[in-house]
Amino acid sequence: MGGDRYLQVKTQIGKGRYTLLGEKGVISSQTFVDVVAFPDKERTDFKGSGSRTIQTNSGDTGWIYDNDLDVVKLQTPAQVANFKQSIRTSLDYLLRGSWKADGDVTYVGRRPATLGKRNDVIKLTFKDGFTVEFEFADDGTPQKAIYKRTNAAGEEIKEEDRYALFIDVDGIKTPMIIDRFTDGKPASRINYDTVVFNKTVPDSIFAKPSSPKEAKKDIKL
Repeated sequence: MGGDRYLQVKTQIGKGRYTLLGEKGVISSQTFVDVVAFPDKERTDFKGSGSRTIQTNSGDTGWIYDNDLDVVKLQTPAQVANFKQSIRTSLDYLLRGSWKADGDVTYVGRRPATLGKRNDVIKLTFKDGFTVEFEFADDGTPQKAIYKRTNAAGEEIKEEDRYALFIDVDGIKTPMIIDRFTDGKPASRINYDTVVFNKTVPDSIFAKPSSPKEAKKDIKL
């Protein structure tokens, strides 16, 4: 992924398009600016069809700005928990070794992938029993992250993130497309146009704004 260059990444700024998919195709599509300050801060600004939403997390806290309701509100405990879970299922969490104090990695074996090819599979098992499987191609390129979650109805659902279109960004191998599949069906696509690493990111962009007016201001990076 880039060796020490990858391991020394402190911030990541990505711009692109997020598309929500359903059985009949595209449900919605929005542009986004996603700012990550590792290990546990993230802010994503979505814009599309005259609407704007901001979702921001920092450690154990989080807030959301909803342009349609013109309100800034704290995230619920469930929303914060979902964010923390998304960190644990991320490729960065695995490859940067953030799991070492809270889990173990084991080699599962090889699994059929594309025609005539197989992926190496490793399993990350956390102390609370939650597991994530990661698949890698023969050349070491990450292919998938697979895990299960329970929905509001108490049903177990299989989630799968597929990584594609890797390009070199400042010596770091970066997936420009991340496709989410839910129970084998396309659910969403993240398509990056640009990714920038290690640009200075002010802590103020993660702080909850005092009013909707403050939230509407574009962040300067």
